[in-house]
Amino acid sequence: MSIFHSDGATRPDLESPDMATLPPLQGTDLTLGYGATTVSEHLDVGIPDGSFTAIIGPNACGKSTLLRALSRLLDPEGGQVILDGRDIRRYPSKVVARRLGLLPQSSTSPEGISVRDLVARGRFPHQALLRQWSIADDEAVARALASTGVTDLADRRVDELSGGQKQRVWLSLVLAQETSLLLLDEPTTFLDITHQLEVLDLCRDLHDSGRYTLVAVLHDLNLAFRYASHLIVMKEGRVVAQGIPEDIVTADLISEVYDIACLCLPDPVTGRPWIIPTESDRPGRTPT
Repeated sequence: MSIFHSDGATRPDLESPDMATLPPLQGTDLTLGYGATTVSEHLDVGIPDGSFTAIIGPNACGKSTLLRALSRLLDPEGGQVILDGRDIRRYPSKVVARRLGLLPQSSTSPEGISVRDLVARGRFPHQALLRQWSIADDEAVARALASTGVTDLADRRVDELSGGQKQRVWLSLVLAQETSLLLLDEPTTFLDITHQLEVLDLCRDLHDSGRYTLVAVLHDLNLAFRYASHLIVMKEGRVVAQGIPEDIVTADLISEVYDIACLCLPDPVTGRPWIIPTESDRPGRTPT
C-alpha cells in the first residue's frame, strides 16, 4: 500500500531502473494540459503489474487527461510516461499498440460494419507489409469474441446492438490486439446498472485470469471500490492518494476529494469500502 501527495513523492532513477520492481506503466513528474491550459503538474503515478486500477475523482479533475497521457494520446508538457522501463515516446506506434490497448471514452464504428469485422481491426498492430492476415489473426478474433461473450453476435451489425452489447464489442476489439495492458476511459458511462455490472464483471474476469493489467476511469465510487484492486484518487489535477481500496478509503478522504459528508462502512457483500453520502450535512444544504 502506498499513499502519497504528488509534490512529495520519491521519483525512481530512470537511468538505472530496477526492472524487477518498477511498474510496467508509470508517470513521473508529469505536467499535462491542452494548449495554454494546464490540467495537472508534477504527477507521479504507478500502475502495479497485474492490478485492476481505477482512477477516480470529481468531474474535470484530470482523470481522462491522465489516461490519455498514459496511453500516448497526449504528449506531456513535462515529465515522462514510462512503459517497461523506457520513455513511451521512444517506441514506434505499432510497438506501443502491441503492448497497450485503449478503449476511449466515446467510440464510433463505420456504418453497417459487422461485429466480427470491427473486432478484426484490433489486429492492425500485428499487420505488416510481409505479414498479412493469417489463421493466427482469425484465432485471436475468435478468442476476443468468446472472452466478452459476444460470439453469437459476430455477424450482427454493430449499430443494431444495445449499449451494453456495443461496449462488450469494443472491449473485444481491444482484446484482439493481444496486449497485456488495457486502458479503459469511462467504460460504464451511459450504461444502466445491469450493463455496468456486466462490463465490470468482465473486467474482473480479465483481471482474475492473471493475463491483464487494467486501468479504468470510473465515476461510481462504490463500484470502483468493489471491483478495483488499486485506486488512484484525484482532485483538481492532483493525485491525492493511491493504493489498495481497503487501506486508503475513509470518510475523511471522500469528504476532502468530493466536498461531501459521508459514512464509510464495509460493503455488506464484499467487505470493501462502501460510501453512503449524508446529504443533509453538505455545505449549503438545509437539514431535512
